[in-house]
Amino acid sequence: MNVLLTCAGRRNYLVKFFQEALKNRGQVFASDFSADAAALQEADKSFVLPLVKQSDYFDKVAQICEEYQIRLLIPLIDLELPLLAKQRERFLKIGTLPVISSPTVVDICYDKWATFEFLSGYGLAVPKTYLSLAEARKALIEGIISFPLMVKPRWGSASVGVVTAEDDDELDIAYRFVSKHIPRTSLADANAIDAQRCILIQERLSGQEHGLDIVNDLEGNHVTTFVKRKLSMVIGETDRAITVEDEKLKELGHVIGQKLGHIGNLDCDVIVNQNGCYVIDMNPRFGGGYPFSHMAGANLPAALIAWANGEKPDMSWLKVEANIMSSKCDRLVTNLRNI
Repeated sequence: MNVLLTCAGRRNYLVKFFQEALKNRGQVFASDFSADAAALQEADKSFVLPLVKQSDYFDKVAQICEEYQIRLLIPLIDLELPLLAKQRERFLKIGTLPVISSPTVVDICYDKWATFEFLSGYGLAVPKTYLSLAEARKALIEGIISFPLMVKPRWGSASVGVVTAEDDDELDIAYRFVSKHIPRTSLADANAIDAQRCILIQERLSGQEHGLDIVNDLEGNHVTTFVKRKLSMVIGETDRAITVEDEKLKELGHVIGQKLGHIGNLDCDVIVNQNGCYVIDMNPRFGGGYPFSHMAGANLPAALIAWANGEKPDMSWLKVEANIMSSKCDRLVTNLRNI
């Protein structure tokens, strides 16, 4: 079996995890728009592709999948998910299984207003969220929310354009900044879907942040949830974390996994405080927190390979040992090949 990781960037750890899971029974391929991307230097074979938004991107991906008999296609960035979700049948016809949720599920996660509505619709705790300055100001006057507040793109990724406002003046400044900033970023096209309502104002919650890997099988059935307590963040991504045994958070993952019905991993962020467990974000892909689960014994790459082969995964791959603390670090990769 061959596996293709798209938009692999600097996720060398995922290249390694899949190579180890395959045990020389196949190869791990990686693609990116930059030939210098670190993950491309350590994959078994690598490809430079156009940007995701370019019209020939999926033609190129499909050509690679067909030529190299790719069985599993693993997308790794939010911008690719809504586009690939609509192309799923195309890849299935050539024998490639994209690990991608339905367009509806992807939209629920990518559109943070839809995330708020989905979660609150099932009675799950979420930060109070507003689609306009007027609504947020009304809530402030009525004492429903208080500063600090978060101002961020409705269709968001990687903390791009997220600003904290500590008072009313800063709220004005933050809103104007985000309005001007979004069109200059990779989020411009997505937020143009509803340009008049593409900014969210959300209460900033205090408490301990946790990361969940909510694991569903390839049919969308919930299997397990891995829980980590975040210890440090860098540019919106978990940098240090410790695995924990928390039945309340595992049950939360179970409910979300069942109700959402996503495919594969759902990277989910939760704030825990004295008032409850608040879901603040969901992304239906491998997230920056997964390596901490892997270091504690999980092996989702092996489970995905088994499911794709019609096999039952080893149950040890779907468990983590509690109290395992791990930290990320940078390392250098020499570019030795022509890609």
